[in-house]
Amino acid sequence: MPKTTTQANPKIAQWLMVLTYLAGGVGLAIGFSTIQNDPPSLALATLFAVAAAGLLSFLRHSIFHRSDAVRMGWDLGKTNNFQIEVGIANLAWGLLGLLAVVFGWGILVQAGSILVFGLYLTGVAVFLLLSSRAGATRKWPNILAMAAFGVMLIVLGIMGINT
Repeated sequence: MPKTTTQANPKIAQWLMVLTYLAGGVGLAIGFSTIQNDPPSLALATLFAVAAAGLLSFLRHSIFHRSDAVRMGWDLGKTNNFQIEVGIANLAWGLLGLLAVVFGWGILVQAGSILVFGLYLTGVAVFLLLSSRAGATRKWPNILAMAAFGVMLIVLGIMGINT
């Protein structure tokens, strides 16, 4: 008898995605207001936009990888190690953002972590836009949201580096 695979529920990953964009949006709003302060600050922005968003993305990609694969239309019916690797990359900059604030590494490290996250997201969005003609399953609004989030992170990161 052939082995059947039950499909994971995409709702968990969808909620984690919503929480990721919520944390990122809060972080960006805080960052664009506090970068203008005297002295400028990106600590709270880094905690929300990088640490929280990175850690939530790690959970979505690595821990709830099947739910996330179904959400994106990429469910292979088994573990996709590359998807877990992407989650670990998100964990890395999420932890960098957290450690930069907790250990007081300063605005340059915080801004650098914001910039790296933005470059990654923008790069992925560009790739998805270019590969969309080849039958990719990601929806345009999702790609554009990722691109907008990424570009805003880049702008905030550069502003922080230039303070």
